[in-house]
This record gives sequence, C-alpha cells and structure tokens, in this order.
Amino acid sequence: MGGLGMPVLAGLVLFGLVAGVGITAVGPGGVLVTVGLFALTGMSPAQVAGTAIVTHVATGALATAAYTRSGQLRERGTRRIAGALAAAAVAGTPLGVLVNSVVSGRVFGILLGVFVALVGALVWRRAARPAAAEPGGGRLPGTPVVAAVGFAVAVASGVFGIGGPMLSVPLLVVLGVPVLSALAAAQAQSVVIATVGTLGYVAAGAVDWPLAALTGVPELAGVLLGWVIARAVPAGALTGSLVVSLFALAPYLALHG
Repeated sequence: MGGLGMPVLAGLVLFGLVAGVGITAVGPGGVLVTVGLFALTGMSPAQVAGTAIVTHVATGALATAAYTRSGQLRERGTRRIAGALAAAAVAGTPLGVLVNSVVSGRVFGILLGVFVALVGALVWRRAARPAAAEPGGGRLPGTPVVAAVGFAVAVASGVFGIGGPMLSVPLLVVLGVPVLSALAAAQAQSVVIATVGTLGYVAAGAVDWPLAALTGVPELAGVLLGWVIARAVPAGALTGSLVVSLFALAPYLALHG
C-alpha cells in the first residue's frame, strides 16, 4: 500500500463506501471494490479478488444482522432461500477461486468488463419489472432452482472476489422473490461466499491486508447507510445511477486489462 499515492488511496476509500451503499440499498455494489482495486492498483487478478473478497466477510455479516433485525430473515420463506443459497456457495466458491488462478490480467479485465455489463443489465431489468418486486406478486421459486442460482453466483463470486448479492438479488427478483427478501437472503449467502473465498485466497497468499482494511472499513459504513436507504427512500434514482455507472465502467475495465 505504501507505493500508492494519496489520490489512489482516496479513490479506493470512495469505491469502498459506494460499494457498501450499493450492497444493502440495491443489491449490486460489492463489485465496485473489485473494480477499484483492478483499475487503481497493479495487483494480479488473484490479489484483486482475494483482497476484495476479504472485505465482504464483515459487510455480509453486518448486513445479515441488519436484515435479521428488520425481520426479513425471520420469515420462513426467506430463511429457506438463504439456506439454499448458502449451501450452494460452499461448493461453488472454491471452483471460482480455482478459475481465477488460471486467468491472465488481460483475460481477467475482459471477463470483469463483461461481468459488470451483465450486472448492469440485470439491475436495469429488475427496475423495469416493479411488479415482481412486490410481496405476493408471485410464487417463491423452489429450492432446486434457488440452489442452481446460488451455485452459479458463487462461482462468479469466487472468480471476481465479490460477495454475491449483485447477482443473487436481481436473479431472485426476476424469479418472483420480493426485493427486501432477496436482499436479506443474498446477504446471508454473502457471508459463506466471502468466508470460503477468503480461506482459498489466503492459502494462495493473494490477500493484501492493508488494502482490504482501507476499502473494507468505509464499505462497512456504506452498508449501514445503504440499509437505511433501502428501508426509507425510493431507490429508483440510485438504481439508475448504478446502471449508468456499470455500463460506463464495463468497456474501460475490458480495455484496462
């Protein structure tokens, strides 16, 4: 961290804060830590993903506690979905860590750019289908479907060092899960993904602990702020800003690699 200038360090702090807000207010958001580390530092793909995923252990635990307190994770249906997502993450995350270990910086940049664009498209689709976000607007998906989503999300999370909500939330909403229930279940999955992913990247010696703290502390603050926003403020403007930002970042990341 000592070799990075103050503007870069300040940029990483800002990426962490905004990522935390996005995690609990909209779902997608945690990818911004990976984006910041990849765009502003010269770390390898494994170091980027390993350092980023460490930050999601604390943010996932804090967000899980927040949604337990507000009641979403006490609901039987939400607990079932969270359990299926978490179980699938145990199997999917190590596979993602393994995939990361064999990709070059160039390939990682292209994949990250495509991934960011995909997340933007999913968020935009969710915003375009408000009916699916309302409680009672549809039947909750079955456990096998949720487990399949959880496995795919965990693999991607292991590759890019993310917690999971950025993919789980829009996918669950498309499947008919209410927004707050999807957010709550995804946070619980995020704890498992981040813990398993951290163990894998620590074993590979691919975690920069000072940078993890630099981005992780403001990310925690952002998680609390985002939780307040999700429960009290219409998220339309925030969602639109996030979609525009993700689409703008995607080509830069692909070329930056």
